[in-house]
Amino acid sequence: MANFTTLKGFLLMGFSAKPEIEIVCASVFLVLYLVALTGNILIITATSIDNSLHSPMYFFLKHLSFLCYISVTVPRYICNSFMHNGNISLWECILQCFAFTLCASSEMAMLTVMSYDRYVAICLPLRYEIIMNVSTCIHGILAVWISGVISGVMHTAATFSIHFCGANIIHQFFCDVPQLLKFSCSNEYVGELGVIVFLSLVAFLCFICIGLSYMHICSTVLQIPSAEGRAKAFSTCLPHLSVVMLFLSTGVFEFLKPHSDSPTALDFLLTVFYTVLPPTLNPMIYSLRNKAMKTALRKVFKRRKV
Repeated sequence: MANFTTLKGFLLMGFSAKPEIEIVCASVFLVLYLVALTGNILIITATSIDNSLHSPMYFFLKHLSFLCYISVTVPRYICNSFMHNGNISLWECILQCFAFTLCASSEMAMLTVMSYDRYVAICLPLRYEIIMNVSTCIHGILAVWISGVISGVMHTAATFSIHFCGANIIHQFFCDVPQLLKFSCSNEYVGELGVIVFLSLVAFLCFICIGLSYMHICSTVLQIPSAEGRAKAFSTCLPHLSVVMLFLSTGVFEFLKPHSDSPTALDFLLTVFYTVLPPTLNPMIYSLRNKAMKTALRKVFKRRKV
């Protein structure tokens, strides 16, 4: 990475050049961040303490809460806004890019594993404990984190191996890879595009696996004779499906849409939908629609009062 000796860092422009607007945006982001952080901590606490939640589904949900990638981008933006300083060093940008790619890739893999868990639970209930045993869960989590680390290393190495030219001004509130590629002095970003294509193919395969799982789930649930049984089955699947649709739709649209030299309000809005809303809404979706989770959270609050 020869450009490390010449490139000092980048300037994150944020949402507006006006400090007043930046303070307002940072305040909103601070509220969303606290909501996301609190919700994910509560899920991790509840699934760790309550014995009734010691099952594969909640085991995977706990690790999904660990992947709160809003912590990678938003805290730095909040500090920059309140300090009126958008500078970010090269190494901080590299670390942010790596951590964000790791968490996003791991979340995609985690959602795939969780869809398989729901498939086995609903379509193969008699074999659930045999298939989703401790070994399967541990191997699934290891695969999620290892794939995330590999994706992060590949994506980050390919991005920062290019030579950067220009003013190094990023029209975003974090080190966005499409913005970084605009600083390429030549066609060195071809290697990074190859990595993006590869990771997109992997994400597409995950999407196919999730789609097939839910096709079988829907087919099985519709064959349940009782309305109560169908409602119970859907209640455990709809939250997960909502998270999948939110994460995939916003992420795919963000990466496939054309990026202009001067980002519009729509560009910033889509970025927020992709980077901020999913980890913020995940705890709400899982806790508000899940009776076992709500019961466990009540126990947590009762213990804190005692």
